[in-house]
Amino acid sequence: MTERRTRTAAGKRPRAPARTEAYDPNCTRCPRLAEFLAESHGRYPDYFSRPVPSFGAVAPRILIVGLAPGLHGANRTGRPFTGDFAGILLYETLYELGLATRSESVSADDPLQLRNIRIVNSVKCVPPANKPLPEEVRRCNAYLKVEMRELSRVRVILALGRIAHGAVLIAQGLKQSQFPFGHGREHAIESGRQLLDSYHCSRYNTQTRRLTAPMFKEVVARACELAGL
Repeated sequence: MTERRTRTAAGKRPRAPARTEAYDPNCTRCPRLAEFLAESHGRYPDYFSRPVPSFGAVAPRILIVGLAPGLHGANRTGRPFTGDFAGILLYETLYELGLATRSESVSADDPLQLRNIRIVNSVKCVPPANKPLPEEVRRCNAYLKVEMRELSRVRVILALGRIAHGAVLIAQGLKQSQFPFGHGREHAIESGRQLLDSYHCSRYNTQTRRLTAPMFKEVVARACELAGL
């Protein structure tokens, strides 16, 4: 089962979901990000240009935690990893492993559905230069904490990159020093959950071969194994 997706029409700004404890489409907790979103909307009026909600199964076994929306990716479409380079490898991998109904995510109103998996970002608003500040990660963490609590069936949290790894630990009230980040590392956290690390599937990491498609597929397959899928 998947959530209702925002609708996208040519030349029309996608609608945002209603406010919940885990998501606020009008959040301005981070002044720098709020200002950047306003600038984005002024320059690209048909972009989503709001905090980007999570996407996927309502009661998933796996939660993927990314970094933040890309300016011309999720900030445009309103769906995580949709419309940018990082989403190419992510959705192709999910499709190959039977976790997605399509291998490509192009807009928030395409027919893609996710199975047993949900995607959320550590920071819901697009940051300048794709780099959120530490205090912005902490402010936005309140939403991640609520979502992780509400998704009671999640058995595995797959963190894409060091910042996402740290955001998960903040949400759980755990010390960073006790759970060092490393690609493929597994950490037992709370309530029987496993935190699994991966390098982020960014253009930089894939072009430099720090992360290859087989490496990424292996770690997502391991997440499925740990989740009992």
